[in-house]
Amino acid sequence: MNKLLLLVDGSSYLYRAYHALPDLRNAEDEPTGAIYGFLNMLHRLQKDYPTAYVACIFDAKGKTFRNDLYQEYKANRSAMPDDLVKQTAPIHELVRMLGWPVLSVEGIEADDVIGTLVTIAGKEGFDIVVSTGDKDMSQLVKDHVMLVNTMNNEVMDTEGVIRKFGVPPERIIDYLSLIGDTSDNIPGVSKVGPKTAVKWLAQYGSLDGVIENAGTIKGTAGDNLRKSLDWLPQARKLITIRTDCDLSGQFKSINETLVKKPEDIAGLRKAYERYGFKSWLRELNATSQEKNDDKNQFGLFNEPAFQQGEFVGKQKYETVLTEKQLDNWLRKIDRAELTSLDTETTSLDSMKARLVGISLSVEPGLAAYIPLAHRTIEPVEQLPVDYVLGKLKNWLENPCKKKVGQNLKYDCHIFANYDIHLQGIEHDTLLESYVLESHRRHDMDSLSERLLEHKPISYEEICGKGASQIGFDQIELDCATEYAAEDADVTLQLHKKMWPQIEKNEGLRFIYEKIEIPTLVVLQKMERNGVLIDPERLLGQSSELGTKMDELEKSAYRAAEQAFNLNSPKQLAEILFDKLGLPMIKKTPSGAPSTSEEVLEKLSLDYPLPKIILDYRGMSKLKSTYTDKLPRMINAETGRVHTNYAQAVAVTGRLASSDPNLQNIPVKTEEGRRIREAFIAPAGSYIVSADYSQIELRIMAHLSEDSSLLKAFHDGQDVHRATASELFDITPLEVNPEQRRYAKVINFGLIYGMSAFGVASNLGISRTDAKNYIDRYFQRYPGVAQYMDNIRTMAREQGYVETVFGRRLWLPEINSPNGPRRQAAERAAINAPMQGTAADIIKLSMIEVENWLENEQLESKLIMQVHDELVLEVPDKELDIVRKKLPELMGSVARLKVPLIAEVGFGKNWDEAH
Repeated sequence: MNKLLLLVDGSSYLYRAYHALPDLRNAEDEPTGAIYGFLNMLHRLQKDYPTAYVACIFDAKGKTFRNDLYQEYKANRSAMPDDLVKQTAPIHELVRMLGWPVLSVEGIEADDVIGTLVTIAGKEGFDIVVSTGDKDMSQLVKDHVMLVNTMNNEVMDTEGVIRKFGVPPERIIDYLSLIGDTSDNIPGVSKVGPKTAVKWLAQYGSLDGVIENAGTIKGTAGDNLRKSLDWLPQARKLITIRTDCDLSGQFKSINETLVKKPEDIAGLRKAYERYGFKSWLRELNATSQEKNDDKNQFGLFNEPAFQQGEFVGKQKYETVLTEKQLDNWLRKIDRAELTSLDTETTSLDSMKARLVGISLSVEPGLAAYIPLAHRTIEPVEQLPVDYVLGKLKNWLENPCKKKVGQNLKYDCHIFANYDIHLQGIEHDTLLESYVLESHRRHDMDSLSERLLEHKPISYEEICGKGASQIGFDQIELDCATEYAAEDADVTLQLHKKMWPQIEKNEGLRFIYEKIEIPTLVVLQKMERNGVLIDPERLLGQSSELGTKMDELEKSAYRAAEQAFNLNSPKQLAEILFDKLGLPMIKKTPSGAPSTSEEVLEKLSLDYPLPKIILDYRGMSKLKSTYTDKLPRMINAETGRVHTNYAQAVAVTGRLASSDPNLQNIPVKTEEGRRIREAFIAPAGSYIVSADYSQIELRIMAHLSEDSSLLKAFHDGQDVHRATASELFDITPLEVNPEQRRYAKVINFGLIYGMSAFGVASNLGISRTDAKNYIDRYFQRYPGVAQYMDNIRTMAREQGYVETVFGRRLWLPEINSPNGPRRQAAERAAINAPMQGTAADIIKLSMIEVENWLENEQLESKLIMQVHDELVLEVPDKELDIVRKKLPELMGSVARLKVPLIAEVGFGKNWDEAH
């Protein structure tokens, strides 16, 4: 994974922070609103994008080259308000106190400084996030460059730029040259707006193409274009962000200039006191006290501490080049109680990667690297891959020879590429860390620095960065051994630190040994099985979605009585709230009317255009994310799509699917369900889906022991109908569909910690009515209310909650002085045990089902796990036995106080089965 550089366009946010907040003042009547808004944005960015490399860039005073090119550049801007002038210097100083490098270069605009830094960082192999509210910055977006606008929660990659503006990043300069930039007083072509600009650029390819064809463009727009031909090259120069500025006066290198420094705690404390930022002051004092008191504490609150700083340094790292050396290491690993195993490969794509080398460690400080496919400048005789694997195969496949690794699921795939079935997976440091502290980082480097106080050699140190980076197979063997053998060594030492913490806790040990390690094995098989999809069906759906989007676009134009860019929130807001006069429901942090999905859904109840926009957005996402993309992800060798299930990402224990994400394929819309039709069974087989019924509500009944909930589930009642019966004081037979819907929202809402405001928003009722429903719910289900009170108290006292099986879910903000953060942690405290227990149960089911399939030597195989659902590929001859056995297996993996019910369906595709 590349390092991340976070660049903040300070000048862009100064005004936005000033105008977004009311006229806040401290006790001395000094203005503080802009300071508060700006720092709040930085805090949020640092939390969303934790990285060591950051910078905040501001415009310097004085003119720039653009003023020389065009005297009217920014001439429309009024002078900075006096209250903002008073806050600008304190903002700069506070940013520095927070540890952020601040750059302001005389004669160079902040945009151009950022553009240059993006170019430098890109060449050094960084991924870059630019935080800005300036649309000009969209021209910088690339595969490794993304924009975020903290004021309106907008995130833009290449596809996001296209959605918003209708053109890709490389055409943004041309686009802005045509429409102009009013904020900088740069004229475009008179009466040419976004729609026309997008149309021209699509037709003629570029601004140069538009200019070349100006004579053929008809109408007023064409006349105005021809009048602007002399101006457009100048506009393009003004709009183009420079990426080659001379920053030598302030900038040495990313590592020297843009590394986040320690916070000036004393300075921040003094400033927070002066400006009246009481919540930040309490947070700062609490954090510094925690650092002093618990500096070396492994967990939070009262968890026992690790003894850190005990890394056993390198004693001997050996490069294995001869048969004699290999035989010697074979004897060592055969005798070892536990061996650390790691692979070096040609790719992160585990299905395609080939071996470059194997590293082993049997005791701290003692490790070896077996190079297999290095292509060094000076050729070195290496042992052949087939020979080494032939020697290692029995040991690798021996379940009695215990192995430990960091993310051994990947290594399983690598050996499987050579028809070797890795067995004996005893430990995995990625999963040990995840079980102990799911909210932390679990990569080996972070673990080593945190637990061993040792910084391992980084991949970039030996392979380089960016365009100049070379493959590991080109590394000289001495360097390769230092890096690869150290990985195996560090992994072994991390295990020796973490395992004792798990071993002595019965709950954590069960989660680790009986759930996470077996799940690793099942996931690797499931990923390797892959999913068969019908690319022709998806491509046909793409075409249909494109046609429907065109129709929706025309409908939107008719409803708006004009053409506009459906992907532009600004244009949409102008039409909805200025032209059509629709009620403004919510504002963005910058004060602009919001056009979020939540707002559009509310407006769509009474007005046609918001519903059209929602349908358009939904279809656009389906097309770009699934129907266009999935066919390109079919593995050429297997003919299937192979997702990756990340086991150590979600703090609750849930799995996360990626490349592609198969867990978020929509099921509520017709178009979404049709995508599932493309997930097909091969000839002579069926897709079988087994889905737990209302599992989190059942877990709530188990945890709360509420008598009414327990009775409803034991009697096999429709629990939402039963709740409605209680809420409205009627018999279940009298409950109508609307009352059942109310009950369903409340049932699910409360287990997610939803407030009266949330219930009111979901049901479209007043907050008073929502509160009355919630009060009545708790009167009828007192066990639920008691459970929620108890779990919040327990979380505050011990800093974590647990699942039924003992998975520990940490809540770092549960005692935070920051109200919103604390409340979010309290909501998580209520929901995490249910969501975490559900995650544990579905993993136990995967393990149970896979063991049954193997023991019975069936050809059926698991191919997907989607939240509470297992999906299998089942031959015709095995359909009856699988359909009969799945509910039995899934219903018996846990003993709750209510029955666990799994509903099974089948069909020739996933949609039919589900």
